[in-house]
Amino acid sequence: MALAPDRVIRGLLLDRDDTLVVDVPYNADPHLVVPVPGARRAVERARAAGLRLGVVTNQSVIAKGMATREQVDATNARVDELVGPFDVWCVCPHDAGDACACRKPRPGMVLDAAERLGIPPESIVVVGDIGADVQAARNAGAQGILVPTPRTRTEEVDAAETVAADLDEAVALVLEHVGSAADRA
Repeated sequence: MALAPDRVIRGLLLDRDDTLVVDVPYNADPHLVVPVPGARRAVERARAAGLRLGVVTNQSVIAKGMATREQVDATNARVDELVGPFDVWCVCPHDAGDACACRKPRPGMVLDAAERLGIPPESIVVVGDIGADVQAARNAGAQGILVPTPRTRTEEVDAAETVAADLDEAVALVLEHVGSAADRA
């Protein structure tokens, strides 16, 4: 499976937990941040290719009252330090039942990131480990790549248009579409 061949990619948005860093449920402790293998190298490759980079992450730990926004921001700063830096961070602080516009699979964070990066959503790829990540991309007019983990449900893998074995492979797929259409002709 591959990305749409007619699109030029200018931006890459990544999910945080289980995509960039090892998932620690409801993590709001910077000391517990551990990058997934190869994350820093994959992000460096994307940056070197001229992509604008961002993170879009659901953090219901805030809505649940288990952490403050400041604690989540400190954890995100640690991710930035170990894997980034990223041009933009978009965080949904809401819980699943809050009916916000930003919580993935809704498109709010992807659209916000696109606006803040100054590029149209159709020039963005979102990489994540669950169906909500790729559905948020689709709902925003972007493309999605699913990088399954042992927790990813089979039906999410089956529904994904593009699946990669790991973050490095996902970035390689994206890099095939960087630059102008004339560059690839």
